[in-house]
Amino acid sequence: MSVLVVTGTGTEVGKTVATAALAAAAVAAGRSVAVLKPAQTGVAEGEPGDAAEVRRLAGADVTAVELARYPEPLAPETAARRAGLPRVRPEAVAETARALEEEHDLVLVEGAGGLLVRFDERGSTLADAARLLGAPVLVVAAAGLGTLNATALTTEALRSRSLECAGVVVGSWPREPDLAARCNLADLPVAADAPLAGLLPQGAGSLEPPVFRGRAAGWLSPRLGGSWKGGTRPAEGEWETAPR
Repeated sequence: MSVLVVTGTGTEVGKTVATAALAAAAVAAGRSVAVLKPAQTGVAEGEPGDAAEVRRLAGADVTAVELARYPEPLAPETAARRAGLPRVRPEAVAETARALEEEHDLVLVEGAGGLLVRFDERGSTLADAARLLGAPVLVVAAAGLGTLNATALTTEALRSRSLECAGVVVGSWPREPDLAARCNLADLPVAADAPLAGLLPQGAGSLEPPVFRGRAAGWLSPRLGGSWKGGTRPAEGEWETAPR
């Protein structure tokens, strides 16, 4: 795949860290990578956004592009309306991703919030951009109680739009998973009707960037360019320097 769309089952599930892990694994494999953030919300001008965070973690060779920025931490359409700024259009997302694809081996398009968060007053979403691109969509999910329903709803929305689900990645796997989290490892692929494609250890985004880059491939399955073979943990030792 040369373009991969990254969405989440909601906010704060680890989309940006997962995107950085995908980028780092690809760079380590010798691929050129661009990350596109269509709509950055909740960040003031001059402050680093999610695309910059991906570049910080994955390396300066990653191209980081942001289409629009809105100061309030709201859904893109709401934030744009309140700020009196132009909305993001899925056509612009697709056009920019295609231009980046011409010069990069992999383009990662990271959404804001969940799959069906509104970009504009027409009700356009990240799913519309994925459809225009004909790109698969990776779903980043939480580990614990409640994630099965949110994941099932997201992947059902993908199927209803004839979009391919590239798999599910758990965005923050706890050091000491509870019963629900442990059961969810087996239940998530069933709920999603898609493979479990990675586990990112809790605190991965707080690792020093060189450590993050060295470990990222161990959190992702081979289908995503990694080496994780499944099981109940990322690769051994992944929490040795990760903050608690």
